[in-house]
Amino acid sequence: MPKFFKSLNPYTQEIVGEYMEASAVQLEVKLEWAEIAQREWATRSFAERASCFEHLADYLREHKAELALLMTEEMGKILPESLGEIEKCATQCTYYAQHAATLLQDEAIPTDATHYSGVSYEPIGIILGIMPWNFPFWQVFRYGVPALMAGNVTLLKHAPNVFGCALAIETAFRAAGFPEGVFQALIADVDAVQRLVADDRVGMVTLTGSERAGASVAALAGSHLKKSVLELGGSDALIVLPDADLDKAAAAAVQSRMMNAGQVCIAAKRFLVHQDVKVAFTEKVLHLIQGLKQGDPLDSATKLGPLALLDLAEALEHQLQKALTQGATLLCGGVREGCNFAPTLLDNVSPDSVAFREETFGPLATITSFSSEQEAIHLANLSRYGLSTAIWTQDLDKAKTLARQLEVGSVFVNAVVRSDSRLPIGGVKKSGYGRELAEAGIREFCTVKTHYVN
Repeated sequence: MPKFFKSLNPYTQEIVGEYMEASAVQLEVKLEWAEIAQREWATRSFAERASCFEHLADYLREHKAELALLMTEEMGKILPESLGEIEKCATQCTYYAQHAATLLQDEAIPTDATHYSGVSYEPIGIILGIMPWNFPFWQVFRYGVPALMAGNVTLLKHAPNVFGCALAIETAFRAAGFPEGVFQALIADVDAVQRLVADDRVGMVTLTGSERAGASVAALAGSHLKKSVLELGGSDALIVLPDADLDKAAAAAVQSRMMNAGQVCIAAKRFLVHQDVKVAFTEKVLHLIQGLKQGDPLDSATKLGPLALLDLAEALEHQLQKALTQGATLLCGGVREGCNFAPTLLDNVSPDSVAFREETFGPLATITSFSSEQEAIHLANLSRYGLSTAIWTQDLDKAKTLARQLEVGSVFVNAVVRSDSRLPIGGVKKSGYGRELAEAGIREFCTVKTHYVN
């Protein structure tokens, strides 16, 4: 019997869409299309591929309102954030359309070869992308645009609660003039992923998701000798030194932690604050959090929507209750109604607390004080994750020195951590491996071929 997937509006719990699982025969057809399409797509010039992506950027902007509405209905993101996400995807298309040829140009390397030696960057083939629900469009475009500009094609296995977004993205690629089979969305479950990773026609897998999912996919890919790129969980620190501009630091902290209802891997989840400014910083953060209006994500006044899934809200509630029993102080929030979780601030969170050690995926921020810069670095690194860290200080030389000591993939100084097409993003430790975006990101989807001509 085929399986049916339902997408529920997390705010109203109404059914947004129902989707039937693809059969083994249908998946085989998609694989055949992808294989045929990749051979032709790889022969196209960068200029020809770029033209398709320029058209895709135009399509996204022309259909921004309807695509953003679908995103909000499926996973609860407030409408301004959904609109911004579509625009970011369009910008991603334009960036790689303009820069891929330069990023992947052949490189001559002087050796003792008589005529030529160097490297070229060539497509791997079919890329399997396994993506999460928290940024239903951006996560797909983040890997998909560079992967396709490099001459690959992709099969997208999206999260079941945003299958509508997955199909809308496929429609967008088709409408923009991409050949049939270059981008295909799969209505499939975990079993299908296992079969696809095992299939010799699939050359690589990339996943953005949980630590557990990443470990499973990495093991599966490794057993079939296939490359994988993983962007997994995060428990990012935001370090506030005593000379920081506290108004800006507090505003950035709340923005980082509460955007997308706190469902962001690179959000600042642990506020590490110097003891001399802790009281003042806490007061500013508390005031800002208490001013956030929670409610209908389609209401223009709403600043915080619901969590995407009920089980996520329940898990966050469990983490909160455990943190309170471990000595944390509840300053505000802590109330859950269905998928709606009130913005929450915890003080006096020790390094032994579940709220410090685990990733909290929702609108829950923690405050932990420190007395020295080295203690701040120790606390920031006292996590099995390593995505990013923000440092707030007016001493930029000091910030550069401290940045070298942080066990993360990105350090932002006096700014909110964010992804940018021009800069690579990725983690260390249990946050995964490999990079997306910029030159490093597009080269992840390439075979590096050596040429030596005597």
